[in-house]
Amino acid sequence: MVSGECMFEKNIGQTDKIVRIVVGVLALAGFFLNWLAAPWSYVLLIIALAMFFTVLTGSCFLYTLLKIDTGKK
Repeated sequence: MVSGECMFEKNIGQTDKIVRIVVGVLALAGFFLNWLAAPWSYVLLIIALAMFFTVLTGSCFLYTLLKIDTGKK
């Protein structure tokens, strides 16, 4: 990591956050409504948690690796 570079640098824009919330809610609904049988239902839970975590932090680790920033003005 380069000096001064934050691992959780904000790189998610408003539209990206909305899409992630929708995907997270759908994945969470799929988990609780048993849309898929185990162990695939747990994949939906992991997807939902990842979406909500990235929305809360405003940072996506994959975006950081790929140097993508959807929050630029």
